Order: sequence, then C-alpha cells, then structure tokens
Amino acid sequence: MSQLPAHGLTTRLGVSPSCVGLPAGAWRTITDFLIERFPAIGREVWLERMQSGQVVDEFGEPVTPERPYRGHMRVYYYRALPTEPRVPFEATVLYQDAHLVVADKPHFLPVTPSGHYLQETLLVRLKNLLGIDALIPIHRIDRETAGLVMFAVQPAERDAYQSLFRRHEVTKHYQAVAPWRADLSLPLVRNSRIVEDEPFFRQREVAGESNSETHVAVLDVQGQHALYALSPVTGKKHQLRVHMNALGLPILNDRMYPPVADTPADDYRYPLQLLAQGIKFSDPVTGEARRFESRLNLAWPTGSAE
Repeated sequence: MSQLPAHGLTTRLGVSPSCVGLPAGAWRTITDFLIERFPAIGREVWLERMQSGQVVDEFGEPVTPERPYRGHMRVYYYRALPTEPRVPFEATVLYQDAHLVVADKPHFLPVTPSGHYLQETLLVRLKNLLGIDALIPIHRIDRETAGLVMFAVQPAERDAYQSLFRRHEVTKHYQAVAPWRADLSLPLVRNSRIVEDEPFFRQREVAGESNSETHVAVLDVQGQHALYALSPVTGKKHQLRVHMNALGLPILNDRMYPPVADTPADDYRYPLQLLAQGIKFSDPVTGEARRFESRLNLAWPTGSAE
C-alpha cells in the first residue's frame, strides 16, 4: 500500500497536485502571493479552492485566506481549467511491465500538464487508463511530434532510466517528411550550438562550441519531398526541427521553423510530419536489451509522387 505524501493531497482524476515554492518576501498573506504569482487566476478562485481544502502547505496544513505569509516553504494545490477542448486523437500502449510503460503518442497531445493542457495530456490519460498514479515520464517529445514515449512505473527507478539519456546510451530513431534537396550529400551529421531564442519557446543556432548532434539520412524520395531518418545523439529542445530547417529542409507542416506569423490554433488537418519511430537501450533495472518501435506512420503531401 503506497504512503500518502506529507502534504496529504492525492492524485485526482489522474492529475497530481501542483506545487509552488514561497520565496522570501513581504506579502501580507499567502493569498496575496498566489494572486501576484498567478495573475490569470482570480482571488475568488483561490478562495474557493481554500474553502474546499484544495490548498495546503508541505505538511498538509490548510492554507486559509488570511494565513500570514512565510517564505521558504511549499504550497500544494489542485489546478483546474474552466474549459479544455479534447484533443481528438488516442494514444496506444505498446508495452507494459512492472518497470516500464511505452506508448505511441499522437500529434497535438502534450506529454505532461502545462499551460492550457491538464486532462488532455498523455500522462494523465495513461494514469486514468492504467490506474497507475505513480506513473512518471522518463523523457519527453514535443506536443506536435508523434511517436514513442516511455514512462517509469516506479518513481524510484526513473533516474536510472534518465541517466541513460544523460550518458547518450539510448539509440533514438526519428522519421520526418521534408523537402528533397538533391544537392545535399547524404547521409550527413549536423553539429551546432543551439540556444534559447525569442520568444522563449523557440530555439536557434549560434556560433560557438557545438552542443547538439543529429545524423541525417534519406529513406525515400517522392517528387519534391523525401522521407528522412533522423538519429539525434543529443537531446536539445526542438533539436531535429532546428537542424532540419538549418539544412534548408523544414519539416512538413512545421509552423515554428521557419516561423509562421500569426499562427492560429491547432489545425488538425496538418500535423507536423515528425515521428519518434524507434528507441533502443540496455535496461538499467532488469539488464534486458530493450527495443521499441512506433506503429504510427507519417503522411506524404498530396501530389508528392507526381
């Protein structure tokens, strides 16, 4: 039987409570801090949460509207979204044992809760489907990317798996549909330095010591587009999308590399044609040789074979 955390809030509808650290400061009450820290959440919302016992400190003591502010502690609370449109695509569990869950994530579905996504995330959907409240992702892929994502069933084993990624001991294979350039000599290796761009969610290449490496090969050519095999050695944010764009091969339906002005809400007709297709490693917990492959496929643009 699992033991409740010290704060006492359990997982609710597959969602674990959120946590915010209280820094040193001169706020009169914890409520005042929360309102300033989260301006999109009104005072009345916090008061309703407090009244129903949904806001506590790290020891499980209720946070009341007039509780004086004290820094250097944590506050836990349940986050809720008034409206959360459903992402109309389903994930598939490819493998499950006492240590790992491996799923095929569809395009447009985030891996974990953030921003405007809470229930409509792969993690929460799998917790609800499998009944494993302790499930935790070992790695992540972009919301726009489809394919393999692995989860640890036992939180204590997560770091053992993540250490494989830190030591570059996981072989990852992606596929992408992008323009065909006959003038490029393939296969090739792209090395560059990737840093945060403006706005913060974009990345860009700059001069300097390389911190990213991707192996690029071609699998098939149909008209003006090709199917590429991408093998990232490192795992920088948006690495494959940045590298392909820098090569003059922007991935089909990528609205960020290069950027598209005034990007509208998701258009489900045009998913990013990038797939986390395969993953291979030696299991640090069981010692087994692990290999998983996605069952999903990418789509060629209409008329590409003409």
